[in-house]
Amino acid sequence: METIGNPWLWAGFGGLVAIALLVDLALMRHGGPHKVTFKEALWWSLGWIALALLFNGALWWHVNDTAGLAEANRVGLEFLTGYLVEKSLAVDNIFVFLMLFTYFAVPEEQRQRALMIGVLGAIVLRAIMILAGAALVARFHWMLYLFGAFLLATGVKIWMAAGKAPDMDKNPVLRWITGHLPLINRYFGGALWIGRGKRRRYTPLFVVLAMIAVTDVIFAVDSIPAIFAITTDPFIVLTSNVFAVLGLRAMFFLLAGMADRFHLLPYGLALVLGFIGAKMLLVDLVKIPVPVSLAVVAAILGSTMLLSLRHRPGARPAAD
Repeated sequence: METIGNPWLWAGFGGLVAIALLVDLALMRHGGPHKVTFKEALWWSLGWIALALLFNGALWWHVNDTAGLAEANRVGLEFLTGYLVEKSLAVDNIFVFLMLFTYFAVPEEQRQRALMIGVLGAIVLRAIMILAGAALVARFHWMLYLFGAFLLATGVKIWMAAGKAPDMDKNPVLRWITGHLPLINRYFGGALWIGRGKRRRYTPLFVVLAMIAVTDVIFAVDSIPAIFAITTDPFIVLTSNVFAVLGLRAMFFLLAGMADRFHLLPYGLALVLGFIGAKMLLVDLVKIPVPVSLAVVAAILGSTMLLSLRHRPGARPAAD
């Protein structure tokens, strides 16, 4: 498969991600379990975005130096578009995490730990699935059509489900856990279980982490095909995905208090998936330039966010 990634680029990316995660973990431990403020989440979110943009800038500089300006511009736009697409789809993860935390009444001080584990799991799953997906696309071109049809179907599903609160009691994974594991209905700090052997009882925090792991798998399956509509280069696909996921914890605390304000965003995400799915299905007939894709995705997301702020949930238009 064709890729701009070489051993030095892969090593540099891996080292940067490892250092960023270690710093994040160290600062989280230093601060101890606490309720994350909006200001703290805002600064962390801006920091993760800045890191992604700096990486993209360094990648552009490297490609410009080795392959020329045109190739550098192509790579830079593909990374930026992929990052925006994956960042926007990560919002769905946040809404699900918020629903889980509310349903299980997870204490504020334990939410950081649960989210960090969720982020680490998402990175590992995406790395595995992206490399497998890139290999399949490189060998079987028709996989792009399959991915496109899947994204169209997912977009329709999200559109139909928008505005409807999911019934957690009917969730098959949750029903299996509650039916097969001995549970206890209270928290014991950060403990996932108490007791040993046959007397072991699992806390609600264990159930939440299990549900987050399942959510990571589901959203990885949903979002990874979307990036292949932008580029099939595994290096750009993986790096843009990972940088989008790295800021997930900070973005959760940033948006958790504003989820109701962006009530129309699921419709925007559905349209984004529909556009990307259609682009993949038409890949051999119509070549949509990356700048156009970037503009369409940004316009859809920006419009739905502005409309959400302008038209509050349940608000009725004023009579003339």
